[in-house]
Amino acid sequence: EDFLNLIFKAMMKDSLNSSHPVSSAVQSSEQIEEMFDTLSYIKGASLLLMLKHYLTKDVFQAGIEVYLHNHNYGSAQSDDLWDSMNEITNGTLDVKKLMKTWILHKGFPLVTVVRKGKIISVQQEKFLYCVEPENWTSDARLL
Repeated sequence: EDFLNLIFKAMMKDSLNSSHPVSSAVQSSEQIEEMFDTLSYIKGASLLLMLKHYLTKDVFQAGIEVYLHNHNYGSAQSDDLWDSMNEITNGTLDVKKLMKTWILHKGFPLVTVVRKGKIISVQQEKFLYCVEPENWTSDARLL
């Protein structure tokens, strides 16, 4: 229950136009410090939980074990984790491509489903908690 409350707080922060991606290139130590905030940790953790449920617990666990084995006593990048997951899925799923859609963009999608009789329509857009006036520029194209 506590983690769920943290996820909702992180989603609120992530729904603001001032949000940032979980992962991005940095040029200075100050930028590194800025990246390690509540949003990065909680959204990152919830994305890993989402991936674990999608892949199944056993496949996810095996991917983590491969990742830890391949990078013990060394450094790693986020792609290394996705590559380890791809190794376990034997190319049946491109985990790197899937996860980059979540970690390289700020915000999250809002999916709206409308049913009219037998017709169902689905629309996806970037969710923004507070849309700014006319001078606001959308980066919804990134979703």
